[in-house]
Amino acid sequence: MHIFTNPHFDFLRWRWQAIALSWIIIIGGIVVIATKGIPKGVEFAGGTVVITQFDQAVSIQQVRTALDKSFPGGGQNIIVQTYGAPAQHQVMVRVPQVGAESGASLSTTAQAVEAALTQGNIGAFKKIGTEIVGPAVGQELQSKGIWATVLSLAGILVYLAFRFQFSFGVGAVVATIHDLLVTLAFLAFFRYDLSLNVIAAILTMTGYSTNDTIVIFDRVRENLRGMRRDSLNHVINVSVNQTLGRTVITSGTALLTALALFFFGGEVLHGFAFTMVVGIITGTYSSVFIAAAIVSFWRGSSPTRAAAHAPAPAAAAVPPQQPTRRSKPQRKARAS
Repeated sequence: MHIFTNPHFDFLRWRWQAIALSWIIIIGGIVVIATKGIPKGVEFAGGTVVITQFDQAVSIQQVRTALDKSFPGGGQNIIVQTYGAPAQHQVMVRVPQVGAESGASLSTTAQAVEAALTQGNIGAFKKIGTEIVGPAVGQELQSKGIWATVLSLAGILVYLAFRFQFSFGVGAVVATIHDLLVTLAFLAFFRYDLSLNVIAAILTMTGYSTNDTIVIFDRVRENLRGMRRDSLNHVINVSVNQTLGRTVITSGTALLTALALFFFGGEVLHGFAFTMVVGIITGTYSSVFIAAAIVSFWRGSSPTRAAAHAPAPAAAAVPPQQPTRRSKPQRKARAS
C-alpha cells in the first residue's frame, strides 16, 4: 500500500523549528511541574481510594460536605471527582492518609469514608471498588518505575551503538528522552495522575518510538553504501522519505487504537490511553525530526566517511603500454 508517490520532503530543513517547539513544550511542562507539581496516583503517593455508585445524581459538593464532617482538618486534602460515565452516578473519593500497613487497620479509612457518606444522607449508594496503598509501598513502586525507565534508556543506547554507530545511539536516546519529557509535560498540563498504568504506557511508548527510529536509521545505513558521495543530510532526507509511508501507516494504526481506548476504554484506562496518544504522536515526530537532527549535528553535513575513503574508479587506471617495447626488436630484425 503506497500513500506517497516518490516523496521529496526536506525534513532537516525544519529541524531548528522542531527543536524550538519541543523546548517550548518541555520548558512549559517544567514550569507547571515546579509550581503545581504532577499528580501522583495512589500507587506512588499512598492512600485510600473508594469508588461508590449512587442511586441518583449527586454533586461533588454534597459528597465533600459529608466527608468534611467526619474528617475534620483533613477534609481539605481529600480528592473527590466523578468516575465513569455520568449516567452511572459514580464518585471516586481519594484520601491521602492511611493507617498502619498491616492487619485489619488497612481498611479503616475506607470504612470511615463509607460511614461519612451514610451519615451525610446524600442518597443510597454502594461501594464498587477500593484500593489501598501504604506510603512505603508507594515509595518502592516509584523507585522501581524510575529505575525501569533509566535502565531502558541505557539499554537502548548500548544496543544502537553496537548495531549502528555511537552517534546513532545518542540520537535515539536523545529522541527517547525528548518523548519522555514531552509526555510528562502534557500529563502535567492536563493534570493526569502518574500511576502504574501511565508508567506502563511510557515504557510502551519508549519501545515504540525506538522501533520507529531504528527503521529510519537502518535505511540510512543502507543508503550510505550506495550514496557515498552525497552529504549526510541528503542521505537522511532520502531515508526518511523512503520510510515515510511505513511510518504513517504504522503510527496511524496505533493512534487509532489508542484513541479507541481513550474514548471507550473507561475511566481506569483513561490515563494509559492519553499517554499512549501523546507518546505515539511525539514518538513519530521525534524519529523524523529530533533523532535525525542529532545525528546530523554530531557528524556534520559533509560527505560521508565512506566517500572520503572511496577507492578510485577502475576506468581511471592507465595500463602499461607493453606493445611499444616489443616494436623495437621487430624493427631491428627487419633491418638485418
